[in-house]
Amino acid sequence: MDKKIKVKDNATVKESFNSKLNYDMIIFCHLRWDFVYQRPQHIISRMSEDYKILVVEEPIHNDGNSAYDLHEINPNLSILKPKVKSIVDIKNVLDLLNIHHIDIAWFYSPAFVDLLPYLKTNTIIYDCMDELSQFKGASMELRAQEKLLIQEADLVFTGGKSLYEAKAKLSADAHCFPSSVDVPHFKKANGLITIPEDIKNISNPIVGYIGVIDERINLPLVEKTAELMPQVSFVMIGPLAKIRDEDLPRASNIYYLGMKQYKELPGYLKAFDIAMMPFALNESTEFISPTKTLEYMAADKPIISTAIKDVVRDYSEALDVISNAEEFSAAISRLLQAESTHDSERYQSILNKTSWDTTVRKMKQLINVKSI
Repeated sequence: MDKKIKVKDNATVKESFNSKLNYDMIIFCHLRWDFVYQRPQHIISRMSEDYKILVVEEPIHNDGNSAYDLHEINPNLSILKPKVKSIVDIKNVLDLLNIHHIDIAWFYSPAFVDLLPYLKTNTIIYDCMDELSQFKGASMELRAQEKLLIQEADLVFTGGKSLYEAKAKLSADAHCFPSSVDVPHFKKANGLITIPEDIKNISNPIVGYIGVIDERINLPLVEKTAELMPQVSFVMIGPLAKIRDEDLPRASNIYYLGMKQYKELPGYLKAFDIAMMPFALNESTEFISPTKTLEYMAADKPIISTAIKDVVRDYSEALDVISNAEEFSAAISRLLQAESTHDSERYQSILNKTSWDTTVRKMKQLINVKSI
């Protein structure tokens, strides 16, 4: 469990923490550390093996007791939750912590770019994991902020090939680092681990999804397929984001189990007969490269996906690509009847070419070159 440091007396805290705040890297992230464990957590936790890192999240509500909360994940990694009105006001919190110069400033969201004038930094990195400007509720300023960030960045990393093709037009220092996978973790799904009770009691066959449930999911597709296949259980595991509970399709064979801890996911995958990626084909999914593709492969589950560009061109020979409920139903039937099945050897060939450890090692090499 991470260590939480509650700040009540800013003057006292500033003095007591100065000896600990010699960070090598400050990372500005729009995602909460305790949200779904995904690209930022995988990369940052590994980066912390060689750098002392402060992750700065978006502001949270000020309860009147403190200007921020500081959580220590490990001796080299802390999470800062600013309690201010806006992102630009985070500069006041950094001032309280006496953070004015940092070797590396790393951005996951361009929304933090307004803080750059308040920081002296040697290297600026933009890890573009999503085209955030195309997500539901995105700020109108985000495109302009990203343009400025890319101009200032020494390195631009992208979370997929489609993103790389877009950002390479804007930066000569763009590098493609598609989402990877922690293979040993998800291979546990093939072992003797226990299936959690809330899915153990759901009747098979199970077609399951693990991830955020938001505007990127084609909910009508799930609803229609569930209607066509009442004998199949459709299980959705993950938190809701930017949609309401009442937006979810309801049927006797559709189950929503909520958000689970990263360590629990192999147990849920063990219960799946088929893994699904029912993404909508819209503006919000134009550039995505789903991490779950490789996670499903590591768990050795047959996969059915809609035609996401990066999925199709990299993995189409290893999974079933569908475009409507009828095709989805037919693919489920084929896989359950073993008329066609997934290719475990092909999965392993794909998995052998990637890992988060390799991704971070290559990122570090690029950072070191820039630091020379």
